[in-house]
Amino acid sequence: MIHEIAMGTPVRNSSNHEAAAPHSTGETPPSRSRAPSRSRAGGWSPTSWRSRPDPQAVRYDDPAAVERVAARIAELPPLVSSWEVERLRALVAEAQLGRRFLLQGGDCAETMRECRADTIANKLEILLKMSLVLIVGGGKPVVRVGRFAGQYAKPRSRPTEVRGGLELPSYFGDLVNGSEFTPEARRPDPERMLACYHHAAMTLNFVRSLSAGGLSDLERPERWDLSFSERADLPAPVRECFQATTRQLEDALRCMDALGGAGSELSRVEFFTSHEALNLHYESAQTRAALHRDDHYDLTAHMPWLGERTRSLDGAHVEFLRGISNPIGIKLGPTVTPVEVLRLLDTLNPTEIPGRIVLITRMGAERVEETLPPLLEVVKRAGRRVLWVCDPMHGNTITTSSGVKTREFAAIVREIERTFDAHDACGTYLGGVHFELTGDHVTECIGGSVREEDLSHAYETLCDPRLNQSQALELSYCIARRMRAMRP
Repeated sequence: MIHEIAMGTPVRNSSNHEAAAPHSTGETPPSRSRAPSRSRAGGWSPTSWRSRPDPQAVRYDDPAAVERVAARIAELPPLVSSWEVERLRALVAEAQLGRRFLLQGGDCAETMRECRADTIANKLEILLKMSLVLIVGGGKPVVRVGRFAGQYAKPRSRPTEVRGGLELPSYFGDLVNGSEFTPEARRPDPERMLACYHHAAMTLNFVRSLSAGGLSDLERPERWDLSFSERADLPAPVRECFQATTRQLEDALRCMDALGGAGSELSRVEFFTSHEALNLHYESAQTRAALHRDDHYDLTAHMPWLGERTRSLDGAHVEFLRGISNPIGIKLGPTVTPVEVLRLLDTLNPTEIPGRIVLITRMGAERVEETLPPLLEVVKRAGRRVLWVCDPMHGNTITTSSGVKTREFAAIVREIERTFDAHDACGTYLGGVHFELTGDHVTECIGGSVREEDLSHAYETLCDPRLNQSQALELSYCIARRMRAMRP
């Protein structure tokens, strides 16, 4: 079991906070990683997004209540610190140069009821196990970014849902409304923003307070569920690679124990948080200005991201994100054009700040070979510095004959492999992966030991299907194997 997760420098209560500008972070990050100011460019402010179209805007009954809740959240301490944000941006900058690999994963949509010690610990543990496999098998330090402590909002393709002739608002995540199909639960309630803030704070507090030891005290790999490596359909070279990596893990952990963990990448555990910056009332309420500078930070998370439905150049979400100093993720699906990508880069990172942009491609296994290479080529020719990350989940969602939404493990692996191939052909670098996963033993994705008829056994997600612990761990071995093949 994990004993301690270091989250970087905690938020400081500055004695000058009351004298600072409204929403000040009360901190000045180290000058070596300081970003040039973007806040005044084009009249930006934390609320300038209000003048832009927002197709995912929530239809609250009482706008005045929304403002009261946002004002209360603005008075509360930030969930993360600007020092931590700057630390992540420095690590992403190294990953952009091929020196690190980013692992991002967690729930499709967090729920407040799952803010439990065992759920959080299981999710953290599978991400740490995956990172350990990637460090030892892939030969690179890993940047760990969780989809948690804020992934409470979900975009929807339709604002309403119809069941049995009754039409109600769609479920937009616990930040907005409830999942139960009743008029009371589905009514958007601004008080939920405050409740989710408190649950995010509790989640972060638990992650940060797990006792000392880091990765060195994880259960040994020989105790992990590695049954996937014994499947009859697994090619012998793949099985041998899995087993060799496991032996390396065991040797590395024994060596680290002998050295007391000192100086080892395996023993320095940093964790960062991310979520889609969807509800801008919530995001802007926690946006703070740095002392004595014009930089602003969205302190709900270390790395917010733009989704497929919110990356419109003239939209509210791009307007908001262009003015903050956090690293920014941008989801790119198969319909995006090279011109759109360059315009997004021009808008969100006009001064080419290292570590600023993470491009997360989600093309689908059958469309990667067609849609990804033109994007890689145009960004490479333009000389833009980005971190390319593969999200193999969202483009591979299917519905079974019985109407269950799921994903095939084999398609997820194919998208990863074909994304690696595309980068190899272009001379670019795949520097990370992005998964929807859980540390629990759910049956939501088909593959490994989960068959279609097994989906009903433990199908718990309220939105998209997630990898379970065994499937996620198998994927980490597959990725490490591919990383190993790329190393000089």
